[in-house]
Amino acid sequence: MSARPRLGREPIRKRAKMATAAGVRPWMCAGGGAHNKPKREDCVRSIRIHLGLAAACAGAIAIAALQPATAQERKSLRWTTSQVGSYGYTIAASMAKIVEQALGGEYTVTVQPYQSPTVAMKAVMNGEGEIAYTADIGMTQFQERVGAFKDFKPAKPEIVHTWYAYPMESLMATSAKHADKFKCWKDFSGKPVFYTQAGFQNWLNWQRIYKALGYDFKHLQIDLKANADALEAGTIVGSATYTTAGRSLAAYWKETEIRMDIRVVNPCPDEIAKLKAAGLAVAEVEAKNAFTKDVGPAKLLGVPILFGYNARIDMPEEVVYKMVKAFYDKRDELVKVDPGFEPMAKDFVGMQVAGINANPEIAVHPGLARFLKEHKAWNDKWKIATGSS
Repeated sequence: MSARPRLGREPIRKRAKMATAAGVRPWMCAGGGAHNKPKREDCVRSIRIHLGLAAACAGAIAIAALQPATAQERKSLRWTTSQVGSYGYTIAASMAKIVEQALGGEYTVTVQPYQSPTVAMKAVMNGEGEIAYTADIGMTQFQERVGAFKDFKPAKPEIVHTWYAYPMESLMATSAKHADKFKCWKDFSGKPVFYTQAGFQNWLNWQRIYKALGYDFKHLQIDLKANADALEAGTIVGSATYTTAGRSLAAYWKETEIRMDIRVVNPCPDEIAKLKAAGLAVAEVEAKNAFTKDVGPAKLLGVPILFGYNARIDMPEEVVYKMVKAFYDKRDELVKVDPGFEPMAKDFVGMQVAGINANPEIAVHPGLARFLKEHKAWNDKWKIATGSS
């Protein structure tokens, strides 16, 4: 009968040291105890098991450590918009996924709400974002350095024409119980009205409207969520509302309509004539397409503005081109997200042209210029943005 081979003491000690380093203690060996000395074979088996677990944990930690690094390698693309509850914020949030897919996962898109598009525009040009929510009237004020942009000096390159998404129609509404006091827009002149948040593009549009009509613009600032309460209490006699493409309402106006009865007041014929003489358009909106309840006239009249999301000059051409092309390719899908995209879906290229023509002195981003040239819509009178634009 052959003798059973003895286990060498040195390998046991070596494994024990390794086990200790891995967090295994002598008392962890099977059968260990003060009066029950474990067999060397059992101890070796226990050490091997714990070393295997330690190695597996170390591997898992290493893999987990690699994952954040991969996420950190993705570049940031920050969209600055108007505040939460506004149409601009809601739409930007829904488009983030489309942009990320179009850019092949190279960028992480985040939506950053600001008090108004005016503040959002300044934030981008001061380095707090890459793409700003704006409109044709806001771009005009920036180009002319008037209003909120007086003496404004960007810390970063300026924003340029990049992508125009939908028109909005500025309308005027009041409480149904006080509607008999308001027949024309002149009846709101000099009285406390909430013309949307100060700095909003619709707020700027109403200033433009009142200037053309010669009326007194008396704005009373309130929180968006207080719109219905302020109308009911008479704190404000009117509240400017707006539709997107003659259909969609902002979230806070949907809530207002649920909570109270309202009436939309149209401009009178003489006011329409003055607006058109000043170069402003007057658009018709089917009330049933925008509101769920009766708001008075079947056809609502408002002054439209064109909204978009414009990037700084230093945004890479390829990034903007892929983004614009993705919106063009998925324009029908965007309509399913929100009906406000219908005009863009029907004439995507034409809307970009209209946005540029509203402010032809402002340069066009190379990415948009490339897209328009591919679609035979480039106008040589326009200029392509460069670092010195």
